[in-house]
Amino acid sequence: MENHSSQSPSYHQNSNSVTPFLQPQPFPISEGEESDWSFLQLLSVLQRRALVIAGVTITLTTVVFVSLILNRQLPVYEGNFRLLVEPVNDDTKVVDIVKETNISKSGLDYESQIQVLKSPELMGKIVKQLQAKYPDISYNTLIKNITISRFAETKIIEVRYQSQDPNQIQVVLDQIANNYLDYSREKRQTLLQQGIQFVERQLPFIQNRVDQIQKELQTFRQKYDFVDPATQSEQVVNQITNLSEQRQIVDGKIAEVRANLSFLQEQNGKLAVLNNAILYQQLLGQVRQLDVQIATESTRLQDNNPAIQTLKQKRKSLLPLLKNEEQRFLGTKIAEVTTQLQTLEVQSQELAKVERKIELQRKQWPILARQYTELQRKLQVATESLNRFLSTRENLQIQKSQTELGWQLLEAPSKPKVPISDSSIKRYLIPGLIASIALGIGVALLQEKLDNTYHSVEILKGKVNLPLLGNIPFEKQVESIQDRISRRRFSIARILNPILKGVPGFAHQVHSNYSAKFLEALRVLYTNVQFLSSERPIASIIISSAMPGDGKSTIAFHLAQVATGMGQRVLLVDADLRQPKIHTLSGLNNLSGLSNLISTNLPTSEVIRQLPSMNQLSVITSGPIPSDPTKLLSSEKMKQLMIDFHNAFDLVIYDSPPILGLADTSLLAPYTDGILLVVKLDKTDSSMMQETLDHLRFSQMNALGMVSNGYKSNVNSY
Repeated sequence: MENHSSQSPSYHQNSNSVTPFLQPQPFPISEGEESDWSFLQLLSVLQRRALVIAGVTITLTTVVFVSLILNRQLPVYEGNFRLLVEPVNDDTKVVDIVKETNISKSGLDYESQIQVLKSPELMGKIVKQLQAKYPDISYNTLIKNITISRFAETKIIEVRYQSQDPNQIQVVLDQIANNYLDYSREKRQTLLQQGIQFVERQLPFIQNRVDQIQKELQTFRQKYDFVDPATQSEQVVNQITNLSEQRQIVDGKIAEVRANLSFLQEQNGKLAVLNNAILYQQLLGQVRQLDVQIATESTRLQDNNPAIQTLKQKRKSLLPLLKNEEQRFLGTKIAEVTTQLQTLEVQSQELAKVERKIELQRKQWPILARQYTELQRKLQVATESLNRFLSTRENLQIQKSQTELGWQLLEAPSKPKVPISDSSIKRYLIPGLIASIALGIGVALLQEKLDNTYHSVEILKGKVNLPLLGNIPFEKQVESIQDRISRRRFSIARILNPILKGVPGFAHQVHSNYSAKFLEALRVLYTNVQFLSSERPIASIIISSAMPGDGKSTIAFHLAQVATGMGQRVLLVDADLRQPKIHTLSGLNNLSGLSNLISTNLPTSEVIRQLPSMNQLSVITSGPIPSDPTKLLSSEKMKQLMIDFHNAFDLVIYDSPPILGLADTSLLAPYTDGILLVVKLDKTDSSMMQETLDHLRFSQMNALGMVSNGYKSNVNSY
C-alpha cells in the first residue's frame, strides 16, 4: 500500500542525479496585432461602460428637453370620461344551462356601438345644445376633436376631447356624457326570471349528490390511510430504489472487504501490510544490520570467534521478536477486516428485509389508487356542476337587480389642468435622445481605447501569443485579508485534524470552502500544465507576472494545494525574497526559510514544513529578507538546491518576483521547466506586459504559457 506521509523526501539519495529540464518551447511570446472589434466585443465594451453612456445620455437629453419646453407652441388640453356599457357579470353562461328561458345572449358589438354614438342623429342633438354657449361648434369640428374607443379589452368605452380651452372641454364632455346615459336607459331591456327558477329547482339534487360522494371518499381515506396516492406511490418507489441502491453499495463494499481479506492472507498481502508496521520494520532493519555485520566479520574472522558468536546470538534473539510482531500485526489487521465484513453483511441483510416489506406494500397500490381516482373524478364532476349552477344563479340575480339600470359613468369629466405634449416636443425629443445615446457610446469607446488593461479572456488571447492554460475566476474569499484566512485555517485544522485524521482524503478537502468553479479552474490549470510536455511530466515551474498585485502568489499557493490533492508530492518554494507572501497565505511563520538555506549550512529538512491544514504539501518560505536577493539566487548553492528539489519531488513550484525590472526570475528560470505568467484582468497594463514578453524573448527563457486571474463569468458550472 502506498503511504502518503507528511515526511519530507530524502535529498541525499538523489542529490547527485541531475534530471534534464525542458528545452525552451517555440511559442511566439509577443503581443498579437490588434484586430477590429467584433459585435460581441462591442457589446462587452458597452456593458462595461454603461455608467458613462447613461451619464452622457441623461445629461444631453435633459438639455434637449429643457430647450424644447422653453420654445414650445401653444398648449393643447385633453379631457375624458369613461362609461361601463355592460354589466360586470356575464349572463351568456345562462343560455348554456337554461335553453328554454328564451333569453338571448348578451354581448355588445363595440365597433357598431361606437359608430352609433358618433352618428349625426345622436351627435346632432348634442351640437344644438352646445351651440347656445359655443356658436363655433359644429358636427364636423366636434367629430374632428373627439375620440371614442373601447378601453383595452374591458367593457368600458372611453370618450376623449381636445381643445385649447380647458373650460370648453369640460362643458362639451358633460353634455356628451349626459346624453349617452339617457340613451342607454331608453334602450336597455333584460328578462332573467325564468332562468333563476330553473336553477333553483336543480340545486337540491346536485347538492345531495356532492354530499354522498364526499362521504364515500372520506370513508375510503380513513380505511386505507390515503392522502395523495400519486405522491405516496412515488415515495414508496423512491424508498425501494434507495434501499436497492444502498444494498448494492453495501454488497460492493462486502466484495471489496472480502478481496482485502483474501489479499491479507496471501504472502504478497502480508508483505504489503508489514511495510506499514513500524516496530516490525525496525526489528527487520536490526536483523538485516546484524546480517551485514556478520558477513563483514566473517571475511576476516573465523566462525568460532567470540565477536561473530555474539552477533549471531543477537540475531537469533531478534528472530522470535520479529516473528511475534509479524503475527500480532497481521492478526490485528485480519481481525479488523473480518469485523468490518460481518458488519456489512448484517447491514445488507437488514436492507433486503426492509426492501421486501415495502415491495409487498407497493403491489397493493395500483388497485387502491384506481378506486381513489374514480371517487375523485365523480366528486370533481358533481362539484363543478354545483359550482356552475350556484354561479349562474348569482349572475342572474345580479342581472335582475340591474334590469332598469343603464350605462354607468365610471369617471366623470373634469377640467384639465396640465396640457398634453405639444408637437415640438414629440418632433425633436426622440432624435435628441438618439443623438445623446450615440454620443455616450462614442465617449465610452474613446475611454476604452485609452484603457491599456485586458478586460476579457478573448482580448488577452487575441493580444498575447502565449498558450492560455487556465482562467481563474474571481473569488471573494481570496480577496479577503490573508492573515484572517491563515488564522481561520490554522484554528480549524488544529481542532479537526486529530478528529478526522483517519478519514480518507480529509487533507485534500481543507480548501473546500472556496467555490467549485475556483477549485475546478485550478485543476484545469494543473492538468494543462502537465499536458505541455509529451515526453515527461512538468516537474518544476516558476509562477511570475509582469506587475505586482496580479495574484501570482495566490495562484502558486492554491495550485500547489490542488496538485497535492491529486496525489503529487509537491514542494512550494517562496523565491520572492523581496515581498514574500507564501508564509501569510499558508499560515506559517517566516523565521527561517530559503534565504537561511542558501546563506548558511542549515539542513534542508529543518526548513521544509507542512501546512497545518494539508500536511502532504511541503512548503519553504522565503525566510528573512536579505540585503541582496540577487546575490543569493545566483549562487551555486541555490542552483544545487533547485536540482535537489527537482529530484526529490514530483512537482516544485517557485513563487518569484515580477519579471519586469528584476533579475530574480531570469536567474531561476534555466533550472526549471519553464515560467507560467499570471495576468490579472482589468489590472495588468498591456504595455508592461509587452515589455515582459520582449524580455522573455531576448533572454530565451522558456515560457510555458499564461493564466488569467480574476475571470468573471455568469455561466453556471456543470
